[in-house]
Amino acid sequence: MKLTALIIEDEKNIRDFISTSLSTQNYKAVTAFTGTEGLSLFTSIQPDIVLLDLGLPDLDGIQLIQKIREWSSTPIIVISARTRERDKVLALDTGADDYIVKPFGSKELFARMRTALRHSNRLNTTSPLYNRPYHAKDLTIDFERHLVTLGEKEIHLTQVEFKIVALLARNSGKVMTYDNIMSEIWGPYTDTNNRILRVNMANIRRKMEENPGEPVYILTEIGIGYRMLEDDISG
Repeated sequence: MKLTALIIEDEKNIRDFISTSLSTQNYKAVTAFTGTEGLSLFTSIQPDIVLLDLGLPDLDGIQLIQKIREWSSTPIIVISARTRERDKVLALDTGADDYIVKPFGSKELFARMRTALRHSNRLNTTSPLYNRPYHAKDLTIDFERHLVTLGEKEIHLTQVEFKIVALLARNSGKVMTYDNIMSEIWGPYTDTNNRILRVNMANIRRKMEENPGEPVYILTEIGIGYRMLEDDISG
């Protein structure tokens, strides 16, 4: 069955480029010019994924994300010319699954879409993907046993360190903002200063990475947050 992608983009050339590219990859592409039209189509067709521009003629894309997130967890990938970190953080914290800056290539788009769709499937708690171990390269994380191994070596993490790693692993391939991680680990009313997170991350990398200065498993999105290397047995 074809997956349906809803493209909400007011620039015709970009809208047509994305639509044509998706058609070659066996997606069903549905397009909208405005946020209002996009929201209406979203409600009626229930797409598998949304590709959203922020600079729409009637609504700001952030408003649209908020409206969709009131009742749906459908993956949303923002495609925008806005390059400021605060715009990316706001979109991700509001509920976007990923953020691509224009101009972009079709290969990057497809890779981000596959990650967002797999992530959406992984977080379906009725799916065996939710509890099965994370595995990428030499790293394995067994969520049920609270066990982290690198090759044959067991990595000893503190309780908080494991919570951070497990959160990132369950969301592997997806950018997690500093605020989002802080809220999930220390609660919604935690101090917004992310120093405690950075200290824990330094300890995690010292234990897990061969070269902590050039991490392989947990990558830094500068000014935004962290992205865990996507697991290689995602479904």
